[in-house]
Amino acid sequence: MIDFFKKNKPDVQEEWNAKGEQYAKEINEMVEFGEINGWENWKGKEPEDKRGHLAEEVIRRLKQANLENRVERFRNNFPPSHAPLISFLEKQAQSIEQLHFINDQKIVFLQGTAYQKRQAYILNNDQILELDINIKAIGKSKQNNIFAIATESKISTFKGWEGELIREFILNVTAKIGITELIPFNDGNKLLIVTSEGIYLVSENEEKLIHPLNEGNEEDWSSNIDMENATLSNDNSYIVVGDQCYDHRILDANGNTLGSIGPQSSYPHFSLFSKDDSQLITNSCHFYNGLTIGIDSDQFIGVRIEEYTESDDYKIIDEEMRVYVGLATRDYYILGDAYGNIRAINKNGKKIWRHFLGSTISGMTISDDEHSLWIGTSGGILHKLRLGKGHRDKHTIGNGNHYEDFRLLIWKNEPQIWKW
Repeated sequence: MIDFFKKNKPDVQEEWNAKGEQYAKEINEMVEFGEINGWENWKGKEPEDKRGHLAEEVIRRLKQANLENRVERFRNNFPPSHAPLISFLEKQAQSIEQLHFINDQKIVFLQGTAYQKRQAYILNNDQILELDINIKAIGKSKQNNIFAIATESKISTFKGWEGELIREFILNVTAKIGITELIPFNDGNKLLIVTSEGIYLVSENEEKLIHPLNEGNEEDWSSNIDMENATLSNDNSYIVVGDQCYDHRILDANGNTLGSIGPQSSYPHFSLFSKDDSQLITNSCHFYNGLTIGIDSDQFIGVRIEEYTESDDYKIIDEEMRVYVGLATRDYYILGDAYGNIRAINKNGKKIWRHFLGSTISGMTISDDEHSLWIGTSGGILHKLRLGKGHRDKHTIGNGNHYEDFRLLIWKNEPQIWKW
């Protein structure tokens, strides 16, 4: 009798694939229904991924496949998923941030947040190289391929990765502050430094606090902020700054205020210019959701959009996402949200495609030909997608027709990075 049950117990691979395919199918059908008919009309149960009990064995086999150099075969037998790994993520996750495209199939990225000791890496195709442990932050300009590398008390700008040194900025005010985001100007002679203790415009001789501003000259005022976010226009004519307690403001290249954009959800959370700078989008969040609006470039100077107020001065781009990171392609924005979704949305708010990865999206970069997309998550996973290549397996959640080359598990307390 024991042998009978043993013989008929589902194989791990068989169960992983059968349940994974069924879950993805049900999720895709539910989301499609909600988008077409409205979520208020969905009466079914939310699908449940029931493979958590398999995760430990699947991860064990994944590690063995890495050690034996047979990851491709393993990947074909066990397509990756997010939900079954949640127990691992709760213990071992860490944020993958500041992704920047270098050339060919090579990117640079950091593991860790602004509050932590970070480690920088090069990812060249699927090969990983550790960089100097003293690197605190890495940024890339919107144009001209300028890189900025922050170490203790100094930021250096270069023409291209490992290229000619342009300038070194010796820091004083911001020297000991963790850098949330670092954006060099297109000539490498100025920097935008985003921190939880304020947003600074740094030039050769000045670290100028441009957000927040103590406009009321309050004695107990502090520059400490949450949800700090900023961006530069692609031509560097405009800076946008914002945080949880202050509206998004549009500034000129010297940090002077030109206009303000109040949140249409609770808190200003993210901003981005379109590739041609004809539009600025700003996102405000409420819990794990949010609302994104678009403002045309002819309004940048002098715009005053009141918070929570309908207006002809903006158009609604999206009404769902709490946006953490994003980038602009020639035809649309790609935005990553708190739930682990990435979505392509154009300047009119038309949804082009969506793709689910899981965990909050914490970093993103795209190749110059816009065919390869790398995405980092707060779950400690780095994904590489080939856009439009077609789904690799039946476990894919989304309608973007994208192919995942691989994902890297960059987890705490592991002897190495695991490829899946």
